[in-house]
Amino acid sequence: MAAVVNAENPAAPATRLQVPASFPQVLKLTRAQLQEYLASRRFTVLLTMFFAVGVALTAVVYLYRSSLDGPGGMLSGPLSWYSTIWGTAAVYIVVLSAVFFGGDAIAGEFQNKTGYFLMGLPIRRASVYIGKFLAALATSSCVIAVFFGIVIANGVGYFGMNAFPWQLWLSLGLTALYLLAVLGTTFLFSSLFKTSAYGFVLTAILFLFGFNILQDLVSGVVKTEPWMVISYASSSITQVLSGSVNWGIAGTVSHGVPRTGPPVNIVFYTAGVGEAVVIMVAYFVLTAIVGLVMFEREEFT
Repeated sequence: MAAVVNAENPAAPATRLQVPASFPQVLKLTRAQLQEYLASRRFTVLLTMFFAVGVALTAVVYLYRSSLDGPGGMLSGPLSWYSTIWGTAAVYIVVLSAVFFGGDAIAGEFQNKTGYFLMGLPIRRASVYIGKFLAALATSSCVIAVFFGIVIANGVGYFGMNAFPWQLWLSLGLTALYLLAVLGTTFLFSSLFKTSAYGFVLTAILFLFGFNILQDLVSGVVKTEPWMVISYASSSITQVLSGSVNWGIAGTVSHGVPRTGPPVNIVFYTAGVGEAVVIMVAYFVLTAIVGLVMFEREEFT
């Protein structure tokens, strides 16, 4: 950091400009970035979209309730309801939220040239990275909470006080952990590029298609548990709502045959709770550290 010369007494020894402590910087940067996210059009669009989906879902289920509350139906019990709705939607909400709020979090600093001026201030790069991450985490959590609230409200309407099985809260906790892992990976990709579009597109393609295709190839062709793929860990979000919880660090194996074509044996793997936690924590820690290191070494020109 450059030295500061005393203008009244040039002969006095120069003092070095002190960089403020990291924690207050993180709080200020998180608050500023959070305000920017909440006022942005992308937050309004994403929140409105999932709120509209939740309202439409409520209306459809209410209209066709008589055909959904039979044995094996969506409304046959709280776990069936949450497994069908929350277990299916949670992963996509997490991915879209992470892409919307993390895809350009770092790349935007290069593309918009804001990082050039920001880095000229006495601000630690780690504070910028962590502040942006926490803001993206908080904003994504708001979007997830809105949809989760609609799902819970429907559950209370149909099942009363029985609408709060403990498996639901376990599934919500795994969803929060999956959000951390996806955001960590998203910030890593955002640190790789200096153009926001690349961060958006690559992250969306990988999490919506790429990782799922890789997971199917590893399990279906190689016949090996795809523990190395982040999308595999998300299967536990739905699995814990099935009524039988696998707490282990090894996945559950099931077999099937295609409805059409040759009778080829298809292998399906579902991550256990302990295994999913290990995978998601590992992805979060590794991607967050690598992304921060890359951001620290990147030059702003």
